[in-house]
Amino acid sequence: MKTKTFPTPQDCEAAFYEALETNNLEAMMEVWAEDEEIVCVHPGGPRLAGYEQVRASWAAICASGQRLKVQITQPVITQSMMSSVHSVHETLSLASDPKASQTVVATNVYMRTANGWRMIVHHAAHAPELPRSSDTPMILH
Repeated sequence: MKTKTFPTPQDCEAAFYEALETNNLEAMMEVWAEDEEIVCVHPGGPRLAGYEQVRASWAAICASGQRLKVQITQPVITQSMMSSVHSVHETLSLASDPKASQTVVATNVYMRTANGWRMIVHHAAHAPELPRSSDTPMILH
């Protein structure tokens, strides 16, 4: 049973990234809906579906002991009354070596439940290194 209520999807997202940075499994799972339709994809990993698979993946990440620092940039948010989709860039670095970082593109999907907003999808992928040019936008498809 969930003990916290997240009044907005942004509150839920902030709690998600705080739990990731602190390796706090219980706080991480507090963010997720208790539903078998939840989905999580870690960069380069398989699709994990259902509460038990998602929990097991975060348990392994939290048990690694590696502390991450996460900076969120370039948010694009689409929200309705019952759902919110956030596309963000996550710049991840080890707390012990903040200069070595990696950028990940993530999509986080939140659903309004009877107990506040909850995450139902986290899909993260390595961001490709694209040439930076202010003259011409790059369109991949």
